[in-house]
Amino acid sequence: MGLWNWISENPYLGGGAIILLVLVLLFIHDVFIQKKYAILHNFPIVGHLRYLLTMVGPEMRQYWVANDKEEQPFNRSEREWIYASANDGNNTFGFGTSELIYNIGYPIIKNAGIPLADEKAFKLKEDPTAIPCLKVMGERHDRKKKFRPRSIINISGMSYGSLGMRAISALNKGAALAGCYHNSGEGGVSDYHLLGGDVMWQIGTGYFGCRDHEGNFSLDILKSKTDKNPNIKAIEIKLSQGAKPGKGGILPGTKVTAEISRIRGIPLGKDCISPNSHKEFTNASELIDFVERVAQSTGLPVGIKAAIGQEAFWIELANLMKERNEGPDFITVDGGEGGTGAAPLTFSDHVSLPFKVGFSRVYKIFQEVGIARDIVWIGSGKLGFPDRTIVALTMGCDIVHIAREAMLSIGCIQAQKCHTGHCPAGIATQNKWLEAGVDIDKKAKNFKNYIYHYRKELLQIAHAAGYEHPSQFTPDDIEFSSGVNSFSCLGKILGYYKEQEDYKGMEYYLKDC
Repeated sequence: MGLWNWISENPYLGGGAIILLVLVLLFIHDVFIQKKYAILHNFPIVGHLRYLLTMVGPEMRQYWVANDKEEQPFNRSEREWIYASANDGNNTFGFGTSELIYNIGYPIIKNAGIPLADEKAFKLKEDPTAIPCLKVMGERHDRKKKFRPRSIINISGMSYGSLGMRAISALNKGAALAGCYHNSGEGGVSDYHLLGGDVMWQIGTGYFGCRDHEGNFSLDILKSKTDKNPNIKAIEIKLSQGAKPGKGGILPGTKVTAEISRIRGIPLGKDCISPNSHKEFTNASELIDFVERVAQSTGLPVGIKAAIGQEAFWIELANLMKERNEGPDFITVDGGEGGTGAAPLTFSDHVSLPFKVGFSRVYKIFQEVGIARDIVWIGSGKLGFPDRTIVALTMGCDIVHIAREAMLSIGCIQAQKCHTGHCPAGIATQNKWLEAGVDIDKKAKNFKNYIYHYRKELLQIAHAAGYEHPSQFTPDDIEFSSGVNSFSCLGKILGYYKEQEDYKGMEYYLKDC
């Protein structure tokens, strides 16, 4: 205090003395008080720079260090394409490809000798980019509220709580503008999922939004909410996800606000635990029973979502579905490369198969049983680009779900702070100050623009190959490089050809939406 009084009595010393005092106090703290960091003890004051640079490392590397095709999970070229599309700007690139097209695994989409003229393809005047799903969810089992999605590109599951109120609101309003549906994520259907966009309600192991006071699943609550909200078009039961398959989660009690408590149906201020497994079923047969109970009560199509690992479960499920003529109306396959939010490193890196491997194995199982065509297949896991979508459709997908790409379209900068609650773009956070930078209506339009450009390019590529709809691609239309002058068609690599729909024309499917 004597030093501070001396500085106060000598104002001519100015700010320099105050800075010096702060540095002296910081030096004392680093060397004599703190015991946690050896770097700070050994290099007092300047050691703080190391932690500062570590904090901003991901943001700085993506601009100054990594080249255009290097950074993960999305490189600079991919992000720039999304940003330009979202801003309705120029999303083309000049001076030819920078890809190494002879690298093993590089895909080539084969164009037709004579493309389909754009003017000969049917388009809606109000939305010339609309690409409907060729299949109807719930048709096989004649559900009361069958649903044909108007868009084959839709928003994957991201919960309110994981993403902030403004981000969820922007995505739902954007989904309404773009004519696609919005998966709620396992956190349940919040008020911000009901702003006009169609909704797929995802039910996880915590049964959030449809549970009783003891935390058990409540069919009555589920039916009541689906009856009151006609925008809820389908229900997805989540078995696992690509980011952390087979692992539950926890929302700390400090984050369980009154609003989260109401939406999820959980106690205020107490830790919210998501088990790693469902209580309503323990095997494939009981899963089918659960699906049928939910579908018969709500009238909605019901499907399942899973990351793929061991095959025994899927073999049993396929055979039981064939035998009983019951079960999921759609199956969402999530690749191990997918995932938003927080997850243990080993789960993210090493548990569950990547999308192409996992999807092809499961699809082939159902094809061999003879029911692959009866199911609506959904793919997710870094598929939010036209080329990857075409490969997924050619493998057998009918729909693609996108998550992180949707986040990028509304302002995410890939800072990789999702797990901290300190997202600098205000997307994956509940911090009101950070969220305030997200203009809901503007970001909704950004998402719509991204989807429009995305679907427009999908249609252009389909026309270049002689097709009206991207789902018409066959495995013979895609080849993968295995070295110089060595390419193999997708059908040969997969060991199967997808069940091709009897195409009835774009006009037919759009009128049926």
